[in-house]
Amino acid sequence: MIVSDPAADWAASGAVALTWRPDGPPLVPPGRAATRARELSARLAAQTGGSVAVDGAALLAERAAFTGAARRGTVSAGGACRLLPTADGWAAVSCARPDDPSLLGALVGAELPEDVWPPVEAWLRAHTGDELAERAGLLGLAAGPVAPASPIAPEVVPPPRPVAGLLVVDFSALWAGPLCAHLLGLAGARVVKVETPSRPDGARRGDPGFYRLLHAGHRSVVLDPGEPSGRRALRALVERADIVVEASRPRALARFGLDAHAAVAAGTTWISITAAGRESDRVGFGDDVAAGAGLVAREPGGVPLFAGDAIADPLTGLTAAARALTAPAGDGGALHDVSMTDVVAATLDPGAEPSARARRVDGGWVVDTCGGPVPVAPPRHRAPAGRASRSGEDTAEVLRELRIPAP
Repeated sequence: MIVSDPAADWAASGAVALTWRPDGPPLVPPGRAATRARELSARLAAQTGGSVAVDGAALLAERAAFTGAARRGTVSAGGACRLLPTADGWAAVSCARPDDPSLLGALVGAELPEDVWPPVEAWLRAHTGDELAERAGLLGLAAGPVAPASPIAPEVVPPPRPVAGLLVVDFSALWAGPLCAHLLGLAGARVVKVETPSRPDGARRGDPGFYRLLHAGHRSVVLDPGEPSGRRALRALVERADIVVEASRPRALARFGLDAHAAVAAGTTWISITAAGRESDRVGFGDDVAAGAGLVAREPGGVPLFAGDAIADPLTGLTAAARALTAPAGDGGALHDVSMTDVVAATLDPGAEPSARARRVDGGWVVDTCGGPVPVAPPRHRAPAGRASRSGEDTAEVLRELRIPAP
């Protein structure tokens, strides 16, 4: 049964325990993202006859249950993103990739020390959020201003379709796309994870239990798009796919000769997960996207604080899976443009009021809701069901089964 009170859903999700400063009472994030996550998981269960049985709200904090991440105020739970003041407001800036320190140096126009943040903070104080957004877009930096919530219209849900036995080719990495593929796998789809030799999934360097949870039972293929034979094999994989999942800017796969529109015309369902839509060049990760869309807690005085752990990622993964489980209109396939920013914005209302605080009861925290006090649940995770393939472990087997010539 879905609890309709957003505060109660937030309290039960594990995300409240990750929201506010380390030494203070947890805060309830704004909006209804936890309720939306539960609605999506209920839809997935209905679409799959119960094969996908997850608590969507609990997925919002699942990674933190593996990593032990905790609330850190203006530093994200994972530690890679910060909320910093600008000349006209606040901004979220990520430094998660190996190249990000050099990109931040290009942003501020100087070689940065080992601790990149003091020079970045000084630069931001002298520049507006719009200036940051423009330069971040040019540099491919995951950063942008914290904008007021700008709600969007709810989506129209097409009728469902079964995916058991369908081939999912997953080009995505990190969290949102792999969660989508994981949920499709629970629904009975055959999932093939595709990486390149130079760009393996960065999540392989993260918590092994979390990676195994999302990739157990999926087969791993590594192909080199720098070689003509590798490009031919990639195109053949897409031609045989029923569903393609990508989580990068469209031009990334287009450089490999992979055409989303041609695949859709041939009947493929193409799930395109981006920071802000296929027409945008913005780069973004779960923390900076969520904050940029307005999903931040606010303490008295309006200072924004991170809500949960990269909430835009699991919320988008759930949304993308629900869309992949819908029937395409007409005889062709479907291209689903899943903007992480829009997914978050759809859960928010205008305004930036101070967030409600949990209160201490018998050594724990509770949130007061319409139905009474609800305990603040800690992050929790499901048990991985099997092992995850090593990178490229299944390349030869998958190509042989699909009758694709090996590179």
